[in-house]
Amino acid sequence: MTQRPYVIDRMISAKAIAARIEALCGEIRREFPSDQRLVVVGLLRGSFIFIADLVRELDRDLEVDFIEASSYGNSTESSREVRILKDLRGEIEGRNVLVVEDIVDTGYTLSHVIHILKARNPAKLRTIALLDKPARREVDFKADWIGFDIPDEFVVGYGIDYAQSNRNLPYIGKVRFTDD
Repeated sequence: MTQRPYVIDRMISAKAIAARIEALCGEIRREFPSDQRLVVVGLLRGSFIFIADLVRELDRDLEVDFIEASSYGNSTESSREVRILKDLRGEIEGRNVLVVEDIVDTGYTLSHVIHILKARNPAKLRTIALLDKPARREVDFKADWIGFDIPDEFVVGYGIDYAQSNRNLPYIGKVRFTDD
């Protein structure tokens, strides 16, 4: 796939992301008892940087696992068909689980994954997303915690990619295609 030419305009700074993660972790600590191990499930690939910073800030006994689901491929639009490419390695029955997503757009991916995980009978299942695009929602789903609400823009950085590029940016940037 040939990428269209684009530039990236900064939307959310690395400093703002760090401050928001600190605040979110305070809320998460209040939700989950500290004497019970928490299973933190990251949705690959976009959540990997967010989950790393989140678990460091939580500073508690936890386990990290991953599930990979895809509805985008290399496109900028969701296919609305969610495919599970990698499942959890561990069991979650009877355990407290926090699912970490990079961005809730149409809602299809996170809704589908939550449906699968609820069937595995966790004690408590909560969700957190770094970004939420409510204007694009097609499925009635809202994460329990949201880092930032954003407008209907295609974004990259902080783990989020465009055709596997720009995941390593320390901030969230809006992609502006220059051939429009």
